[in-house]
Amino acid sequence: MKTRILTTGMYVPPKVVTNQDLEKLMDTSDEWIQQRSGIKERRWIQPGETTLSMATAAAKQALERANLKADDIDMIIFGCLVSDYIFPGTGCLLQRELGFTRTIPALDIRNQCSGFLYALKVADALIQAKQYKRILIVASEIHSTTLDLSTKGRDISVLFGDGAGAMIVEACQDNENHIIDTVIHSDGQHAECLSLQKPSANDFPRINPNTAPGDSIFPHMDGKLVFKNAVTRMNEVMIELLERNKINAGDIDFVVAHQANMRINQMVLKGLEIPFEKTHHTLDRYGNTTMATIPITFDEALLEGKVKRGDLIAFVAFGAGFTWGASLIRY
Repeated sequence: MKTRILTTGMYVPPKVVTNQDLEKLMDTSDEWIQQRSGIKERRWIQPGETTLSMATAAAKQALERANLKADDIDMIIFGCLVSDYIFPGTGCLLQRELGFTRTIPALDIRNQCSGFLYALKVADALIQAKQYKRILIVASEIHSTTLDLSTKGRDISVLFGDGAGAMIVEACQDNENHIIDTVIHSDGQHAECLSLQKPSANDFPRINPNTAPGDSIFPHMDGKLVFKNAVTRMNEVMIELLERNKINAGDIDFVVAHQANMRINQMVLKGLEIPFEKTHHTLDRYGNTTMATIPITFDEALLEGKVKRGDLIAFVAFGAGFTWGASLIRY
């Protein structure tokens, strides 16, 4: 038994926030942001939009494209940085929102920018083990409500956007179209170098109304360290994936890389001697949507005809934790 990608879906909020809009909030410039990251604009939610609402829109699109209803799905794997509630996870909320009439498992994961590859690995393993036939993977991310929009927080706040991506994978016996392999890794020694640490259940009380929260309620990133590790680890894991499957980099038809920084992706592809034309990017328009970047970018590449059935596709990502991974797929 093997696993194939059946269909995809995506959603981004209608509100566009340009670099020029951010110039009004902090000491920054369109030129500085583009040179540093490649981002021109991003999408941010408006009141009424939630992690769940974006996830629902992306999931419904994936279901409709495959002419499926909710009950045709055997399992949900859902991922995000910050869920709608502290508990329960949004996976169960999504199951309810999609209108399932039968009970299925809903698994919530938190593996940040590499989360989609972690989810894909789990889904593939469960399908190969014949536990489930069809699994819905959804990533939905809201960053805009947790960013420091002052000059002090500009190094991070200009990078992130909101959005959701979905993918349905299913069991198959077709050797031509299937997930060939997925490799995932983690290394926790630099965990605090890319983190959001407060509010925390370790605090007594967790939220003290008499104490100013401080900068720990905003994301923290050691940019240089993250950049260096991202380039190194993404390159390493791609080489590991190719070598263990005896495939040359030149045989890859298309690469979907995590959308964090254009320079990172350029350096990774250059190191692998893969032409930059063999990829698609959404970073310039949507910013970094963490776990949602791979399904959003893959969905767009499909719609624009850059990917077709039978192509050899690679996914690769690096994120907080640190976590990283890569997948090889005969689409």
